[in-house]
Amino acid sequence: MKIYHQLSEFKKLDNAIVTIGTFDGVHYGHQKIIKRLCDLAKASGGESVLLTFFPHPRMIINPENQELKMINTINEKAEILANLGVDHLIITPFTRDFSNLSPKDYIKNILVDAIGTKKIIIGYDHRFGKDREGNIKLLESFGNEYGYEVEEIPEQDINDVAVSSTKIRNALLQGNVDLANDYLGYNFSLYGPVIKGDKIGRTIGFPTANIFIEETYKLIPGDGIYAVTVEMDEKVEGETQKVESKPMPYSSNLQPSTFNLVPQTYKGMAYIGHRPTINGMTRNIEVNIFDFNKEIYGQNIKMNFLHFLRPDVKFTGLDTLTQQLQADKEATLSFFKDK
Repeated sequence: MKIYHQLSEFKKLDNAIVTIGTFDGVHYGHQKIIKRLCDLAKASGGESVLLTFFPHPRMIINPENQELKMINTINEKAEILANLGVDHLIITPFTRDFSNLSPKDYIKNILVDAIGTKKIIIGYDHRFGKDREGNIKLLESFGNEYGYEVEEIPEQDINDVAVSSTKIRNALLQGNVDLANDYLGYNFSLYGPVIKGDKIGRTIGFPTANIFIEETYKLIPGDGIYAVTVEMDEKVEGETQKVESKPMPYSSNLQPSTFNLVPQTYKGMAYIGHRPTINGMTRNIEVNIFDFNKEIYGQNIKMNFLHFLRPDVKFTGLDTLTQQLQADKEATLSFFKDK
């Protein structure tokens, strides 16, 4: 998949099959639209184009409201779309000027002149242009003039279980990752570098890797303990190693080295919260990785959330906390055994 961060980077196509939207979460409903997009592109000998926006339009239209958090970072979204088979991803910077573009200019300047659209696939009730005045009827009205067709995916085909990005966000904020993952069609994840903590976990037999999430707009699930898997690239020395490896997701900043990078996956239990037992002041994201004892400070890891175990609570002391963590580990291992 080719990625463009400005429309000016994109070279107009002869037969572009296009869909438009923010696609936060790229959930089950979104995936139906994207599958239709890719199938039509292949059947017509065209190329699939997905036009999305960053930042999310609501962050620009209502900048005073900082409560909206995204299910995916833009890099996570790009990886998911690439795996779904999209040919071209255009990430248009969403600005005030862009939001004031009239629906007609949006159609002519972007969809027709810049992209070369021959067919548009959109979800039901899609809106675009200034004040969201553009809709499917307007798109259809210009179809003959500009030489494109429009196909709308009906609501019942998308929302089999009334899935929506808002419902997924709410489920995650409540810690209900099981439901969120069902809606998404994949496991929600957090990705970032391991940073140094206060190492209290080591003193009680449960060392943790503290994760830093750079993207402030990324949604963090509700406080509590979760069963997770942890993915990371491990270094293997030696020129004689014959290992097929690929960079971790979103890790384009990895520098060349004399090591082979081998993807590895571990089981573990994650904690999100303020650590009330030790009167913590900041919200932490940390993970106890099972059967793992390497130093990984500064290394990027990906944490996949599979199951909510329990809410965060304050214990009477470290001894009681340790007993509960042992019970949490047993519950996590039982969860994986039953999978």
